[in-house]
Amino acid sequence: MRVNFNMSNKIVSSVDYSDYDAYFNGAWIRYDEIKIAPDDRGFELADGVFDIARTFNGIPFVLERHIDRLYRSLKFLRMDSGLTPKEMAVICNEGILRNEHRKSEAGDFTIHPFVTRGKYLDGPPTVCVSIKPIDFLSFAKFYVEGAHGVIARTRSYTSDTVEPKVKHHSRLNMVLATLEAHDIDPEALPILLDQDGNITEGTGNNIFLVKNGVLKTPDDRHILQGVSRDVVMDVAQQLGIPVSVENLQPYDLYTADEVFFTRTSPRIVPVSRVDGRHIGDQIPGPITQQLIVGHSELVGVDLVGQALHHAGLTN
Repeated sequence: MRVNFNMSNKIVSSVDYSDYDAYFNGAWIRYDEIKIAPDDRGFELADGVFDIARTFNGIPFVLERHIDRLYRSLKFLRMDSGLTPKEMAVICNEGILRNEHRKSEAGDFTIHPFVTRGKYLDGPPTVCVSIKPIDFLSFAKFYVEGAHGVIARTRSYTSDTVEPKVKHHSRLNMVLATLEAHDIDPEALPILLDQDGNITEGTGNNIFLVKNGVLKTPDDRHILQGVSRDVVMDVAQQLGIPVSVENLQPYDLYTADEVFFTRTSPRIVPVSRVDGRHIGDQIPGPITQQLIVGHSELVGVDLVGQALHHAGLTN
């Protein structure tokens, strides 16, 4: 397999989704026709929640887990979408069907439901479900080169400020962490710590390390409980790989045998260095590779092959 890595730091999806069908406040319209009012609380105050699922071979994967998390977030924020979880699932599936004819070009899709409180504290809400092509180009090369991680100065939210288990739109700490990481390495992905210096998560991804054959991940006190994180732990259990959920510090990353991120679209992202320190002897590491293969078998898609193909990195 030959891979071309002549890529710029600025990666943009090669697939235009402006004319994809999207659900917006009870109607199906083009994505580029969605209009959020300037005085919508989601726009003004980030008063909203969202989730992101994906398809494999055009079929939504563990959509029920994503919708369950979305509705836990809504409940915590005392927000009413006006839809039952079952109705939301029907809309998500209809969105895939309405855009199914684009699958050969897109490869697969991401599913983006979001709900804001609307213009007023008591609603009515703004509800949207959009379907987008997976941006394989943004992560494909990490399967071979590995991603770079940088521990940011900005810290994670804690449960006594903005509850990190809620997938809300208030993400300025993650924006700042990304800017800080890019000041050091323009292609790096930030890694956040909690107020006690324990590793928490990235910006939209969870983190794992491998040490002496044990798969380790931070506990969930100050992280978003990632669906991809849970799936990877399920795969590890099926493969007989021991898993430990515990407090982890930067030292543990620096001295790990392997490190990887989990995220909805790529599922597993091998990490080759953290704060400029090389991790492991190969990318992906042996246990990371086992998990990639196991996850590929679970979903019936070669994660690496699909990403490299649709990113145009294979001949």
